[in-house]
Amino acid sequence: MIDWTTAQKEYDALVEALTNQDLDKRERANLQRQASHYAQLLELNKTITELNKTIESCQTQADNEQGEMKELYQEEIREAQEHRAQAQAELEEKLYPADARNERSVFLEIRAGTGGQEAALFAADLFKMYYEYALTKNWKVSIVDSSTTDLGGYKEIVAFIEGKNVFKHLKYESGVHRVQRVPKTESAGRVHTSTVTVAVLPEADEVDVDINPSDLRIDVYRSSGAGGQHVNTTDSAVRITHIPTGVVVTCQDERSQIKNKAKAMKVLQARIYEAERERQDAIERAERKQQVGAGERAEKIRTYNYPQNRITDHRVDITLKKLDIVMQGDLDDLVHPLIEQEVRERRAQGIVLPKKGV
Repeated sequence: MIDWTTAQKEYDALVEALTNQDLDKRERANLQRQASHYAQLLELNKTITELNKTIESCQTQADNEQGEMKELYQEEIREAQEHRAQAQAELEEKLYPADARNERSVFLEIRAGTGGQEAALFAADLFKMYYEYALTKNWKVSIVDSSTTDLGGYKEIVAFIEGKNVFKHLKYESGVHRVQRVPKTESAGRVHTSTVTVAVLPEADEVDVDINPSDLRIDVYRSSGAGGQHVNTTDSAVRITHIPTGVVVTCQDERSQIKNKAKAMKVLQARIYEAERERQDAIERAERKQQVGAGERAEKIRTYNYPQNRITDHRVDITLKKLDIVMQGDLDDLVHPLIEQEVRERRAQGIVLPKKGV
C-alpha cells in the first residue's frame, strides 16, 4: 500500500508550489489536479483510520456489556464496517485511477474504408448506431462536418457528442470495424466484406493544448450540401491548418463563420491533444517493453455479420447473436466488458499516483 507519511509530504509540497505566482495556466492546472488527488487520498485514509478506531472501541464496549446495550454497540459496529467498506472501495478506485479523460465529451470521426459505396453506407449505419446510443445516455450529438455519397452513405463524418462520461463509454470504439453483408448495390446476392474506421477523440481543455495563433492558417469558403440557398452564397465554411503538424480541420455545419471557426478549433485541439497523448503512450510502452491493450486504431476490433445476425468484439472475445438490436444503439453489452477489462489491467499495473502531463 501507500506510505501515508510520504503522501502527506507530497501534498504539502504541492500546496506550497501552488503559491508561486509565476505559474502559467497549464502548470497551475496540473499542480491543482495532483493536489486534489492527494487531498482525496488523504481524506479517505483519515476516514478509514477513524472508522477502525470506532470499530475497535465499540467492540471493546460490546465485550463488556449484556442485553440491549450490547446490541446497540454491535449495531454501531455494523454501520461503521459498512462505511469503512465504502471508503475502502473508493480509496482503491483512487489508488488505481481510471483514465482522467473519462468524463469528457468527444469528437467522433467515422470514415469509409475498403468497400467503396458499401463502406460509406455502413459508415452511415454506424453513425446512426452511435446516435441512438447517445440518446439512451442523454448525450447531445451535433455534426461538425460530413461528406456524403449519392446513395446516402458517408465518406466521412465528424460529430461532437457532449455529455457526462462520453469518453469512458466510447473510447473503445476507436479502430477498424468490419462488416459482412449483401450490399444494396449487389444484384447477385453475394456477401461482401467492407471496413470503416472510427476515431474517438476526447475534447481538449484549453490548458491541455497550447496553440500559437501564428501557427494557424485559416481559410474560408462557401459551404456545400444541404442547407438552402444561404449555404451556397456565403463564405461560412472554415478550414484551419496547423502548420507545425500539418493537421487540417474543416467545419461547415453552421451558417455562421464564427461558429464554424469555433467548432473547427475544438476539433483541432482534440486532434493535437490526442497526438501528444499517443506520442507519450508510445514512449511509456517502449520503456515498459510491453504492448498496451485495446484501442489501437490499426486493429480490427469488431466484426458485424448481417447474414448470421452476429456481432463479435475481437478484443474481449465476445459474440452476440443480436446484431439487429445492437445497431439500434444497444451497445452496453459490448462496452461494459471492455470497461471491466480496463479495470483489471490498471489494477495489474499497480498503484498510480498523480503526475504531471497531459
